[in-house]
Amino acid sequence: MASVAKTTVAEFPRAVLARGEGRVFSAGDQVRVSVRFPVGHYRVPRYIRGKRGTVEAVIEPRVVNNEEEGYGRNAGDKQHYYRIAIPLTELWPGYAGSRKDGLRIEVHESWLERS
Repeated sequence: MASVAKTTVAEFPRAVLARGEGRVFSAGDQVRVSVRFPVGHYRVPRYIRGKRGTVEAVIEPRVVNNEEEGYGRNAGDKQHYYRIAIPLTELWPGYAGSRKDGLRIEVHESWLERS
């Protein structure tokens, strides 16, 4: 989907998401976690915001965005969670361990953008 190269999921037209299986990313895609500081409880840790990683897996099935659902703003829209591999050197530039070391974390589609 070349047309979404620099588009966040929050900006992605719902009509396009409704086609096919609704996946925006696939295993192997390079992504960046959005940098936002919304008020309230959100499930993306601050230390991964703005960091780049690789999609390792698409978590099935699609689910409602529980962050927005908790505030009554979701209206049942379903998207995917993705398992993201973030190198520890991305999180801590001075990291002295193996270059293979990384964090694996599941992140909701609404927080991801193409890197």
